Amino acid sequence: MTASLRLPADYQAAKDLYKDRVVLVTGASDGIGKTVSLALARHGATVILLGRSQKALEAVYDQIVSEGGPQPAIVPMNLLTITPQDTQQLAATIETEFGKLDGLLHNAAILGERTPMEHYPPHVWLEVMQINVNSAFLLTQSLFPLLRKAYDPSVLFTTSSVGRKGKAFWGAYAVSKFAVEGMMQVMADEVENATRIRVNCINPGATRTRMRAAAYPSEDVTKLKTAEALVPAYLWLLGPDSHGVHGQSIDA
Repeated sequence: MTASLRLPADYQAAKDLYKDRVVLVTGASDGIGKTVSLALARHGATVILLGRSQKALEAVYDQIVSEGGPQPAIVPMNLLTITPQDTQQLAATIETEFGKLDGLLHNAAILGERTPMEHYPPHVWLEVMQINVNSAFLLTQSLFPLLRKAYDPSVLFTTSSVGRKGKAFWGAYAVSKFAVEGMMQVMADEVENATRIRVNCINPGATRTRMRAAAYPSEDVTKLKTAEALVPAYLWLLGPDSHGVHGQSIDA
């Protein structure tokens, strides 16, 4: 496992790179999730948009359709209350509608609070762990059979630098990202040489998102990269061009 691998220089995804591919994106209604979902559709993917707000998901759906992309699917789902039954039902629906799953992007996450561990609200801690870690496990476990049916399936977790080196006051968010890194490594080791599934993490770095603004309210956002700047890295890792890249934690 390494955190030094980076996107190939000047990478540009082919326009039809995701033709006939089905990719599920969590947190697809906003920020990086929305931007990557739109990009996937522009490169031919049928995108399954998963998020909490149906209205926000419908806006992404409408944009994809208006741009001439493959008709996406909407999955309104609250990851805070998600159950194994919910994820199993989702898997059954995807199997009926599409028969396989070529990509799974775990992007949904919440920040929680930035405060000392000593004073961290227990209920917030549990919410962060549920959304950032537990829901990702439940979804991946239920969707593994569909991923196995794909020719070159990719599972990608969005992580963070505070999930590699702990920093004061980052609390549950940092711990959850450490857990995500560990989950990726365990899954990658389990499927290596046993399936065609590839599992990796991507660290977007400082990006102009609402979560970043909440963490650093006084920061000059004009100095941050946009979510659009991350698109090549996500398209590379979720698609066939990164064949052989497995068990890695990659900086965008």
